This record gives sequence, C-alpha cells and structure tokens, in this order.
Amino acid sequence: MLSTMQDVPLTVTRILSHGMTIHGKSQVTTWTGEPEPQRRSFAEIGRRATQLANALRDELGVVADQRVSTLMWNNAEHVEAYLAIPSTGAVLHTLNLRLPAEQLAWIVAHADDKVVIVNGSLLPMLAPLLPQLPSIEHVVVAGPGDRSLLAGAAPRVHDYEELIAGRPTHYDWPELDERQAAVMCYTSGTTGEPKGVVYSHRSIYLHSMQVNMAESMSLTDNDTTLVVVPQFHVNAWGLPHAAFMSGVSMLMPDRFLQPAPLAEMIERVRPTHAAAVPTIWQALLAEVTANPRDLSSMARVIIGGAACPPSLMAAYDKLGVRLCHAWGMTETSPLGTIAQPPAGLTEEEGWPYRVTQGRFSAGVEARLVGPGGEHLPWDNKSAGELEVRGPWIAGSYYGGRDGETLRPEDKFSEDGWLKTGDVGVISEDGFLTLTDRAKDVIKSGGEWISSVELENVLMAHPDVAEAAVVAVPDEKWGERPLATVVLKDGASADYGSLKDFLATSGIAKWQLPERWTVIAAVPKTSVGKFDKKVIRRQYAEGELDITQL
Repeated sequence: MLSTMQDVPLTVTRILSHGMTIHGKSQVTTWTGEPEPQRRSFAEIGRRATQLANALRDELGVVADQRVSTLMWNNAEHVEAYLAIPSTGAVLHTLNLRLPAEQLAWIVAHADDKVVIVNGSLLPMLAPLLPQLPSIEHVVVAGPGDRSLLAGAAPRVHDYEELIAGRPTHYDWPELDERQAAVMCYTSGTTGEPKGVVYSHRSIYLHSMQVNMAESMSLTDNDTTLVVVPQFHVNAWGLPHAAFMSGVSMLMPDRFLQPAPLAEMIERVRPTHAAAVPTIWQALLAEVTANPRDLSSMARVIIGGAACPPSLMAAYDKLGVRLCHAWGMTETSPLGTIAQPPAGLTEEEGWPYRVTQGRFSAGVEARLVGPGGEHLPWDNKSAGELEVRGPWIAGSYYGGRDGETLRPEDKFSEDGWLKTGDVGVISEDGFLTLTDRAKDVIKSGGEWISSVELENVLMAHPDVAEAAVVAVPDEKWGERPLATVVLKDGASADYGSLKDFLATSGIAKWQLPERWTVIAAVPKTSVGKFDKKVIRRQYAEGELDITQL
C-alpha cells in the first residue's frame, strides 16, 4: 500500500525560496573591518543569489552538473553562492584555502571545476595556481583585491558585482531530483590523495532540519549565529543552509578570525550562538581575559573538529557561555553526535555527558566493531571502531570526471556502513566517547595532518634511514606532530635542516613539526609495522630527548 502524500523533492532550491520569503527580514552580517559591517537581509541575499544564477547560466554558460568552485572566506557572497549554484542544478565545490598549492591544484583538476569564485583578498593565492588549472574557464572576483595579478591569465575574469548587476531577480528553477549532487567537499588527504564527498540536495535538506532540532543546535529566527567554522570545512558544519531554512541571522567574520576582532564583533552584533574548533575559543578566552569584552549574548557554542579540554568548558561556563561538544567528519555532513545532556539532570550530573562527544542525532545509526569484525555492546566499556550510516552519511567517494564512485574497503564495510577510523565506546543511552583513532592522524586546531605524508618526505632525506611521526598533546592546538628520526650511519643532519627539507618539499607551514628527537630505531610490531603507541608512551613518560624548534 502506498501513501497518499505528495512527492515533493527536498532541494536546496526550496531552502532558498523559503528563506528569502518566509524569513526575508533575517540578516547576513559580514564583518569588514570598517566602522559598520555589511548587512543584507535574507530577501536581498535571495534576490542576489537569483541574479548570480542567471549570470552563471547566461554569461558563463554553466549547465547542469558542472562544478563551480569557491575560494572564499565566510561572507554574504559565499552564502549567495551556497544557494544559487546548487539551485541551478550545478554543483558547488568549496575549496580549502589552507591546503598546499599542489593539493589545491590536484583537487580542482579531479573535480573538473569550470568556474571559480574568489575573494579579492585571496588573489595572491589563486593567481600563481591558474596555469595549473586548465579546466577553469572563468574567474569571478568578489570584493577588493589586486586584479592585476590575473593579467595574462587564460580564463576570463569577471567582477562579481558587475556580473550580477541588472540580472533578472526571477529564475525558472529546474525541478531537480533530490538525489542529485548539490555540493562537494574534499577530505584533507590524510592517507593518499584527498577524497571527494558529494552531498545530495536530499542529504543537505535533511541535515539542515536536524541541525535546527532542539536536541541538536536548537536554532530559531530569534537567534544570530556567529559562523567561524569555515564554509569550506564541511559546509561550515551545515550552518548556512540550516540558518536560511529556519531564519537564523548569520554573523560572518570574513578574514577577521583573530581573537580581538572576534571579541569586538561578539560585543557589537550580539550573536546568541557560534561554532568553531577549540583553538578559536582558547585564543578568544586569552583575549577577553587580557582585554575584557561582553560575551554574555553568546549563550551556546558548538565546538568540534577536536576534543575540547574540560578546563576550557569550565572557563566559559564562568563567562555564561556554554560550550557543547559535537562530533562529525566530512563524510557525515558533518553532524553525527552532539553532547546535550539528558533531561532532568543537575549541572553536576550533566557534566560527565558534556565531556563526551555526545549522543547520536536522529537519522544517524551507529555501531562499534571489534578487531575481529564482531559487533560490540553499548556498555560504555567495550571499545571498537565506530561505523555509521544514515541519509546524510557518505556511501562512497567521488571517483573523477567520468562519474564513477569509489568504495575503498578500509572506508566502507561490505554492507555499506562508513568506517570512521575513530575508536571509542558508547553508553547504553547512546553517548559516544572517543578513546583513540584507528589511524595515526594528527588533529591540529581542527585540521588533520597526515603522519604518513610527513614520514615519507623525511625518509626521502639523504641522511634519514627511518622516521615516524606521532601526535602529542599541545595546549594551544590540541595536538601537534612529534617527529622521531633514525639517522643513517655517519649522518649528522640537524633538526632545522630537516624541517626546512619538509617545507621545501611542499608540506604546509602549519603542518611542520616543532618537536623533534633522534632515536636508535623505530619500534615495530610483530608484523613489521611502526608501533607508534610505544613512541607516544615514551614521550608521555619523558623517555625521549626532545628538541623544540
């Protein structure tokens, strides 16, 4: 028996239409560094997104399924792109501006991007890359910047405001299949090349609904959210689409991500909600401790990307700002869990729940798998690798321009569950606590560093026989890499030269290790693999002679 309900596709287009009409008075405020920030209503954002859609089709020739990339800060123009590009049937591809140039070029080529929309302040990053990006046919520049850097570039260059000016504010939006691609993000490439995750209209719509639920971020049109988490980082954790759906005003910091301007915009604009990785809130705490500011409006902060120190939670509690743990990853859109304690508990009783990664959201199924493939109980004691599935969980990776998909065995189970690579325990009432990671990825300031990549480069140095890199605790960044090296007989390479070797080999500056040591041999398991847990124990117990650069 079939239902009698209408079959209306769940699409980004409907989020756009709903937000600009029903919540037209809500605002996107972009910090500019000027006395007054830029403010646009949702109605205006919607009109400009419609004009952008017309420009993409009529001027730039973008057709359904083509990729339009963005290299942008968090700002109003980026929100317009978030709404316009998928609504036309094209695919929005957000580029991580923190990646090394070589990796960015590889990602653009792999995605086969045709257009890139870039903030003018990021032209010094994009311009040298353009000769390596043959698929790019158009560059659209938003905001001030030195456009002379693009002189002689093969793609046609357009000014964002001039491109959309005078365009119609009506678009005959296509009726899209809700399972069609809407947005794509690439993982950080912690093992091998980055992997493309392609979100559907349906997954974005359902994820947006879950973000707004009371058990999740509990957002309404009475709220203003400070979106610090980058829009290239898993769609800013889904906030732009969720906010446009529910009328939540957005405060976008653009490039002003330093503690002092963040403190000023919080005090002046008075957001009620925010989202970012722990290092942002650690730096902000130091700023407001030295230079007091009024943060009292910001009652709720979602914190993810790395574990939040309990001491940081306690410090913000004293300021009247409640930090709330969440867990997710690029493959989960990213909302997987959120640490809202169960009802009826005192603050003291709720504290043990707050320091977990949180309870699984409706729509996210989870299981723990032991080393032998056995499914483990939810008893808060049995630790295994976390696997998840659900309507906004990736079932494969993008395989390239021919449209094929990839399902590596180390990423997906035979029955289609996503292997997260995280190891932890789950309580009987569904609260996740992560205890380790299946792979030795270093999570620094919410971004991932590949230990294998660092090791491979180090072992290419003529004086290095072996190298192992592990994550060690760091007060500021959560984790940082420790490089342990085995020198060849007679070699005497110093740590500074090894660090320079990494830098000149294409490793991003922020990924370079500060802590170094020479060891006689890398500990190995019975099957000859590097036994990194031994190195971590040696570091924790002070057995290693560490030099910090």
